[in-house]
Amino acid sequence: MSGIYESKLRALLESAGIAVGGRNPWDITVHNPRFYKRVVTESHLGIGESYMDGWWDCPALDQFFYRILRSRLDTKVSQASRALGNILGVLVNLQKPSRAFTVGEVHYNVGNDLYEAMLDKRMLYSCGYWKEARDLDEAQENKLRLIFNKLDLAPGMRVLDIGCGWGGAARFAAEHYGVSVTGVTVSSEQKKMADELRNNLPVEVRLVDYRQLDGSFDRIYSIGMFEHVGVKNYRRFFEITRNCLKPDGLFLLHTIGSKRSSTHTDKWTHKYIFPNSMLPSARQITTAAEGQHLIEDWHAFGNDYDHTLMAWHRNFEEHWPRLRHAYDERFYRMWRYYLLSAAGSFRARNVQLWQILFSNNGITGDYYVPREHKKVLVKN
Repeated sequence: MSGIYESKLRALLESAGIAVGGRNPWDITVHNPRFYKRVVTESHLGIGESYMDGWWDCPALDQFFYRILRSRLDTKVSQASRALGNILGVLVNLQKPSRAFTVGEVHYNVGNDLYEAMLDKRMLYSCGYWKEARDLDEAQENKLRLIFNKLDLAPGMRVLDIGCGWGGAARFAAEHYGVSVTGVTVSSEQKKMADELRNNLPVEVRLVDYRQLDGSFDRIYSIGMFEHVGVKNYRRFFEITRNCLKPDGLFLLHTIGSKRSSTHTDKWTHKYIFPNSMLPSARQITTAAEGQHLIEDWHAFGNDYDHTLMAWHRNFEEHWPRLRHAYDERFYRMWRYYLLSAAGSFRARNVQLWQILFSNNGITGDYYVPREHKKVLVKN
């Protein structure tokens, strides 16, 4: 029976130009023959866990996954787990308030030392904007200027940051655009560092779920947080942003997006990286936002996340010698798999990156949403 699984998986891999024991960087070496059955029967969970367990290796996981996903092999292995996940997402609200802080505890609290080593100088844990950027720091600053130029920030505005992370975006907005920012996070470690780095800027970070938000703001932005909201809560999210946004305000949503509507994430990502996460489709976003906001602009630049993830991976590998005292070898393989499989997924355009600009009632008159990330002079 094991030979059947091996024959099937080898044939699938060969159809994507991947060989077992080959010489290309995207070819794989199998150390444990149980690998074949595990992948065929357990799909992404099986391939991810077997890599963490050391059952197989690949010199260039990003290139491996690019070929897997570009050839759509993921749709040809074990449909049962995908179907079960969709049913679970329909029946259960995996992102209900009682679960809101789970992803903060499991992922964002894993260790500030890890994120400091991996991320840019402002610790922005989302896709950079690589147009004309020479490195990760410039790509992330480009992203912030792009967002704040789209929002047309002006001194004195009151701004809400939903999912503020370690506060890097909020501090940049306060320092360079003269605004005051209220940020919210579900990670105690993120809030702790954000408070330490505030440097007397008009930035306040709260440890609360977005469903507890109130108040009135001139501008709202949410960068890389919507992936944790869940399809059962999308409508509520947009009701909150509408209620918190002044009638003439603007709201920018920066999110990873799925090319198809679903109600779950894959089992490996749910179990090891982002519990209860879910990537929204364009249809799910527009359906949930209808009647709450008007779409003023939709900007896609998913390939930039490939560049961002590869930069994070280089930083992770460079700093691993000093990180390994706090994290074991299985964590190293898990984190490497996470970063490189995600890079391959964006490269294959299996997942997307969107910035969507909303208003409550529609912008009147001429307003041309900028794609410019250049510095804008702020008059005090």
